[in-house]
Amino acid sequence: MKRSLRSLPFIFLIALGAPPVSADEIGSAIKDVPIFDAHIHYKEPAWEAYPVGTVIKLMDRAGVAMALVSSTPDTGTIRLWEYAPARIVPELRPYHGDAGSSNWTKAEGMLDYLKQRLAKYPHQGIGEFHIHDIDPSDRPLLTTVAAMAKARNIPIHIHSGAAPVKLFYELEPGLTILWAHAGMSEPAHVVGAMLDTYKTLYADTSYRENDILMGDGTIDPGWMAVIKRHSDRLMIGSDTWVNEQWDSYEELIDLNRQWLSKLPRPMAERIAYKNAAKLFRRSVSRTLIGKR
Repeated sequence: MKRSLRSLPFIFLIALGAPPVSADEIGSAIKDVPIFDAHIHYKEPAWEAYPVGTVIKLMDRAGVAMALVSSTPDTGTIRLWEYAPARIVPELRPYHGDAGSSNWTKAEGMLDYLKQRLAKYPHQGIGEFHIHDIDPSDRPLLTTVAAMAKARNIPIHIHSGAAPVKLFYELEPGLTILWAHAGMSEPAHVVGAMLDTYKTLYADTSYRENDILMGDGTIDPGWMAVIKRHSDRLMIGSDTWVNEQWDSYEELIDLNRQWLSKLPRPMAERIAYKNAAKLFRRSVSRTLIGKR
């Protein structure tokens, strides 16, 4: 799918005019709320620049108690999880070797790879993976991936438009899906309609912060309608897909706190951490900050 300006690293969004976040803009009611970051990658280029201990310290400073992590390759996720098992929820990204976002469904031995990694490590989801276009020849593999997730009672985490999400529910109606970036470029009314239709669909709002929060500091009316109806199935994320996102990690989390601060506290708490905690069956509180 076509990437929007929101697919640029956060530091470039600031250069394009996205306002920086000041402490005064974050409502006092949300400053002390722990965050569950539902969209972290710990990819190989970050390993030297941001060792595992540094990542956890960044989370501590940002008030992030727990994170859902997938990586290219999966080794990054496992390194981070082994270092801080109390803070990291691992999920299995298919990408490894020559298999990436555009060709993972065609990669030789993909199902065996997924089965082996799921058997070896306690992954709590399959993803985040991209489905750019629906190729009928991919249907058998996607059917098996959906069945694997359903059998383990874990979600898939998919970066796509609405059509691939609909396909997965056709393949496995009982599936739980975490929709990355709330569809990335799908408008709010489409996201809302999808959440209305599919009761086991969740969405992380990574890269949608500047769609949700308008320039005047208020929440976009279309997004507010979605939030009011589905505050029990939304969660925030940073999407550290490049090192520039790690460079701006605290600012990214502050930007999310800024729009959360516009909501009633119970609603903000659900999106900040309670929804993810419930989905992944974890206990999340500020007492995790500073621990591993």
